[in-house]
Amino acid sequence: MKSETLAIRKLESISEIHRMLGLPGSVHPLITLLDQGQIDMRRLPTSYVACFYKISFITKLAGKFRYGQGYYDFNEGSLLFTAPNQVVGGVDGYTGNEGYSLIFHPDFLQGFPLARKIKNCGFFSYAINEALHLSEQERLTMLSIYNIIREEINSRIDDFSQEVIISQIELLLSYAKRFYKRQFLTRQSVNSDLLQQMEKLLDDYFGEEQPIQNGVPTVQYLARQLNYTPNYLSDMLRSLTGLNAQQHIHQKLIERSKELLSTTNLSVSEVAYKLGFEHPQSFSRLFKIKTEVSPAQFRSIFN
Repeated sequence: MKSETLAIRKLESISEIHRMLGLPGSVHPLITLLDQGQIDMRRLPTSYVACFYKISFITKLAGKFRYGQGYYDFNEGSLLFTAPNQVVGGVDGYTGNEGYSLIFHPDFLQGFPLARKIKNCGFFSYAINEALHLSEQERLTMLSIYNIIREEINSRIDDFSQEVIISQIELLLSYAKRFYKRQFLTRQSVNSDLLQQMEKLLDDYFGEEQPIQNGVPTVQYLARQLNYTPNYLSDMLRSLTGLNAQQHIHQKLIERSKELLSTTNLSVSEVAYKLGFEHPQSFSRLFKIKTEVSPAQFRSIFN
């Protein structure tokens, strides 16, 4: 009996992408910009892992684009970010798309600060429901950057091309950060519900004494329960409250520990155990960092 699990193809070079799409060889071996209106995306594998960064600027999407474990089907005006070694795929129900895909190998950035800074751009690990949706003005801004990059790749390969292109990629990522912050803030009703859901989730977690069995709650646990990726959750919370997801967890831990220290006779070690800490020293260290006093000092001051 044949296995139903198909091997996921790994694409390791820009030239391989060009061959697969039936395009001429790429002008530069480490970077290309594809016009989706002029190629048939159905030629891509159903699922594949690529060894490069991809930033897709979608102006019109006809059909559904495989993105991670789901489908992206927002019609127009959006950006999708893919980092090396993520699973992506082709398009179902394809009838013609519009937009651009900027694809570049990590080696293209070597020797430039962006090689390090790009790893701190959390949106490269966002999920399908966390794509950046652009306003009309934002679309025009992004289009201007893509046009400059396209012109550099296609007609101006010289000693300055790499520097110019990398500066444009860096500008694109800076705008993406700005536009994501706008997206977080303009969806305040949704985000307000998220904050309430997270507070309830943490209250229930500690109220049901789950820490004794499962330990201190993690960012991954919160993100999974709230149907977000850890990076998107942290970035959204930071834009709304100034605190990332880990800091929210610590805040709740300190609130709960203060309650236990001030209303029960539990020892510091017992409080730590009740909150999910494997080692009381770890709890005491966190408590002192957050409050500037030890748990024992807090208890004596309170009493």
